[in-house]
Amino acid sequence: MASLADAMADAKDDWWIIGSGAVALHGADPGPMSDIDVLLSIRDLEALYKGLPLSDTRDSRKGQFLSQRFGVWSEPPMPVEFMAGFSQKIDGLWREVKLNTRERIRMGDRNLFVPEKSELISLLLQFGRPKDLMRAATLSE
Repeated sequence: MASLADAMADAKDDWWIIGSGAVALHGADPGPMSDIDVLLSIRDLEALYKGLPLSDTRDSRKGQFLSQRFGVWSEPPMPVEFMAGFSQKIDGLWREVKLNTRERIRMGDRNLFVPEKSELISLLLQFGRPKDLMRAATLSE
């Protein structure tokens, strides 16, 4: 996650790690992890596209989620998925995912940001997939 913190050091807008990465940073067991998910602004993602080798390779199996702009960074040991203008399909309608809390996690002299635990639990429950429900449960323990 150090490389992610370095990449995001010049971000102009708020950003968050969500999903399994955020669960792990809160000290809970996220279960199997395949990537790190980051919510950020379109402006910051455009800047990352200028400095990192990102690809817009979306996973078609994630049909309940949509990003206005998307980028995958495959160089770090754990791939990073950057999502800007991130929405979830709920009851047939696309609803933008907006976070209200932001907690800083220090890694040495680097900063990482996650939603506060209660908001992360709510987000995972909203996502509703089995892996998200399991992660919400581990955070609640």
